[in-house]
Order: sequence, then C-alpha cells, then structure tokens
Amino acid sequence: MNLAPVTRPIRVALDAMGGDSAPMVEVQGAIQAARELNGTLRIVLVGDEERIYRHLDRAEAEELGISVEHAAEYVSSSESAAFSFRRKQGSSIVVATQLLRRGKAEAVVSSGNTGAVVTSALLTLGRIPGIQRPAIAVIVPTRTGHTILLDAGANSDSKANHLYQYAVMGGVYAHEIFQVPEPRVGLLNIGEEDSKGSEVAVQAYKLLSEARPHLNFIGNVEGRDILKGTADIVVCDGFTGNVILKFAESVVGMFMQTVRREMETNLKFRVGALLLKPVFRRLKSKLNYEEYGGAPLLGVNGVCVISHGSSSPLAIKNAIRVAAESSRKKVNNQIKEELDRERPERQVLG
Repeated sequence: MNLAPVTRPIRVALDAMGGDSAPMVEVQGAIQAARELNGTLRIVLVGDEERIYRHLDRAEAEELGISVEHAAEYVSSSESAAFSFRRKQGSSIVVATQLLRRGKAEAVVSSGNTGAVVTSALLTLGRIPGIQRPAIAVIVPTRTGHTILLDAGANSDSKANHLYQYAVMGGVYAHEIFQVPEPRVGLLNIGEEDSKGSEVAVQAYKLLSEARPHLNFIGNVEGRDILKGTADIVVCDGFTGNVILKFAESVVGMFMQTVRREMETNLKFRVGALLLKPVFRRLKSKLNYEEYGGAPLLGVNGVCVISHGSSSPLAIKNAIRVAAESSRKKVNNQIKEELDRERPERQVLG
C-alpha cells in the first residue's frame, strides 16, 4: 500500500513584543493563523510569558499548536538597532531569530523596530551565499494587480550589483509566491533612456541588460509607472524605496480620510457613496496593506518577514501565512540556484 508523504508543519517564530499593541495583537493574529492553517503550522510566540498568557488561553494554545518561548526584553521603536543587538541578546526579536538559526523554527515574523529586525537577521542568520546586501520587498497595489518594490529600507545606499541582486531575488519571490511566469523587472530612474540617472543607475542598467533573456528586464521605469503596474518588480536603493513607501501610505491615508469626512458632512456625496459602496469596498481592500501581511527580508539565510508596527491581527495572520509559504516553497534555495546560474564576473561588478 502506498502512503501519502507526511508533510511536517512549518514552525514560525513570532516576535510577540514588537508591535505598537503587543502582545495582544500578535496573540490574536497567531490564533487566527493557527485556525486558518489548521494542521500545517506551529507558532512559537516569543516574548514576556506572563504578558502573553494574559491574552492566550493555555488549553486553546495547546489545541492550536501555539507555544510560548520566554524573552525577558524587547526592543522599542526608538532604540538603536546596533545597540539593541549588542546589549539585548535576550530581546524577543533576537531570541526569535536564534530559534530560526538553531533549527527550532523555519521562519521568523516581527512587527518591531525594522532596523533591529534587519540587524538581528543579518548578524544571526548571515546572508545567502553570493548575496552582498539583503533587501526588504514590499508589495505595492497597482491598477493591474501589484508590484514588488525592493529595497524598501534595508540599505540606504546601494551599488549597481546590489540592484542587480535585488532584481534576481524579487524575480524568484514573484515567481514562487505569486506564480508570475516571467516577472518583468524595471529599474527605478528619472527617465527611460539607458544614459539617465546616477552613475550607479547607469551601471545597474548595463548589468540588468546583460542578464537578458534570463532576467526579463524591461528597462528604466519612472515613479509614475509603479502604480500603473508597468513592471512586476521595481528595484531601487533603500532610501528611495522607503520614501516612496511612506509617501504612498500617506496618500492612501489622506484619500480614505477625505472620503470619511465627505461622508460625514456632504449629503450628496453620502448618497452617491452609498450607491458606490461595493466599489469603495473593493478599493479599500486593494489598498489595505493588511491583506499582504508583511514584507520579506530577502537575502538573509533564513525566512524573515517584517510587519508594520501598527499591524492588526489580520496583518499578523497574513504575515505568518507569507512566512510559512516562503519556507514551504524554499524561496532561499531558489535564490541561491538563480545566482549560481549567473556568470561569475557579474557577481563582483558594481
């Protein structure tokens, strides 16, 4: 008799002390994820055990496959990343990352201090062989679906070869997680011509062009092209990417606030909005970052997903789902294989 292969549940270490409303939101998100992904997931909540159990029933936790790993410290949003890593080895983010390094988990999720998460992941897990800089990959909704923007803040400064590697990592992520057959890669620039932009941009254009047809590079894209969905992947340095991300968040927030204000004060608008309620509902869902959960830190030697500090339980649940899926589909192994296929000289340029 042939037996079906047994798939071991993916273990996700969740930094329970990272978010603005920790640990309540993290506990609620973990419960939602465990219920939705029943039998395929094990979650380790890392943080102050006493505070976690104020929001978690022990019997329910055992039934859902949720356990707790005590961590006596946590890193606040205002603390220096390097300082916190050196002085707070018992912090929830460091303990969670160490679980991944020691093989006690297959992925780690945190909505804490982004710099501390990146530092802890990089210094604890190291980089995928061949990767020079990790990158935060953020999902940006567009007219046609979504675009992966990277780097969104892991590195404020990037060289040409770093941008090329971002494109490779983004391509693997788009293919494996979103099933995009041949992801289109665009280089963020101030114009379409290959001579436009800084010296780094010109060098990166050359590297990306030389990778054709293995890499589906469509050329330079401008800021206005991101929301059009011109490219599936847009690469840029972390300083620029983070500015774009924060600006986009403020535009969405202003739009939703304007709609609410008009609903409250303008009777004609309210009547029209009621007729368009299904449209507004779809639009809100499309612009809601909670649906995407978190941003993977690509390039480190382990699955690490970073969530927004103000994440809701829904966002935490989806971040856990993304982390588990990235581990199950072995995204890091795919990135390494893609780099191994490339010419050695391209790996040292830039």
